[in-house]
Amino acid sequence: MIKATFSAYHRQTVTLATSSHDCLCFLGGSRYSYPLSETHRKKFNLLKNLGSVHVIGFSADGRPRMFREAAHFYLLPQWPLPVLRYIEFFALAPLILLALIWRYRVNVVIAQSPYEALAAVGVKNLVRCWRYRLCLVVESHNDFETYLFLQRRVVWPGFYKRLMRWVARWTLAQADVLRAVSSSTQAQLQRYSHGQPLVQFAAWTDLESFLAAGQALPEKQPTILYAGVLIPRKGVHHLITAFGRVVQRVPQSCLKIIGRPENPTYARALRQQVEQSHLQDKVAFLAEMPQQKLCYEMAQSTVLVLPSLSEALGRVLLEAMATGTAVIATQVGGIPDIVQEGVNGFLVPPGDEQALAEKMIDLLQHPDLAKAMGQRGRAWVETYFSPHIYLQGYAQICQQCRQWCDASPGV
Repeated sequence: MIKATFSAYHRQTVTLATSSHDCLCFLGGSRYSYPLSETHRKKFNLLKNLGSVHVIGFSADGRPRMFREAAHFYLLPQWPLPVLRYIEFFALAPLILLALIWRYRVNVVIAQSPYEALAAVGVKNLVRCWRYRLCLVVESHNDFETYLFLQRRVVWPGFYKRLMRWVARWTLAQADVLRAVSSSTQAQLQRYSHGQPLVQFAAWTDLESFLAAGQALPEKQPTILYAGVLIPRKGVHHLITAFGRVVQRVPQSCLKIIGRPENPTYARALRQQVEQSHLQDKVAFLAEMPQQKLCYEMAQSTVLVLPSLSEALGRVLLEAMATGTAVIATQVGGIPDIVQEGVNGFLVPPGDEQALAEKMIDLLQHPDLAKAMGQRGRAWVETYFSPHIYLQGYAQICQQCRQWCDASPGV
């Protein structure tokens, strides 16, 4: 049934192919594996309905790669230090983009953030000298003013804040179309915008596996689940402290923390926190896993918790809801777009460990409440996101770009 539903979405999307052939280039710091993961393959097979698609990003295995699979990929090696990655990206991405314009006539560049858009702004202004029309779309997937400082320690934070603010103002002034993933990122973009068209739709979420896992109706375990990268912004240290209080009231409960140690220092601190709290027998750290396995971890858990201090949307909440699992999240960023208090989950203030503990205890002690919330979340998420809605969003962006091109002098 689930596969049939997604096949129907795919048949609908074919009718959205653009009337004039667009050539799109996605530009950002995202990592891609070779071969592509299943979820990326689905995403770019969908997007090719808009025209030819090119992607400049980073290689998940650290090796430079160029291949074609649903789209054309040009992947840079991911060097270990962030400053080296920035130098690499801003030195090489513009050259690759120029080559793609020359060879494939790329006419739409979609930058993942105002900072990554810096690699495209110079190229846009250069080709303008040739009277070539290149439409720049700048997206916002995070609170771009603060997210860096919530991920790792930054030397000279005052200097970086001023620099980042200046770059964001400049690149957003150069943008022709803006795209937000939530109401909070939309509000932030509007503070910087110069009246450009702004399109809002959720980030790509491959729900097929999660819906299928939820349909299997697995028996729930007294498990609390966190799934995401291990960085300070995610607030996992608050979750561990709150869980220490949960164990005192619900001794049979356990906590699973699944994710990549993006910040190794922070990940080590989390393990030390567990040991110092004598929770080693109750807390399990699991490596990042493919969606086809993660979906069953979610489906078997009583509740998924996202204790973030800042979050643009919280895609993992959509995935958990699709499995029929209740969620608890902090009331930050775009999370209130997803979680309706007391309906499909609970909202707590960021950093409020007592409130978080009480909500987790409530769901663990009242499995019928958790089940009802999960069912309501599952019903709601199918109306909020679908491949068809996602493609419609980018089709609207392409339409805005064509309107901009028609109104601009060019070739």
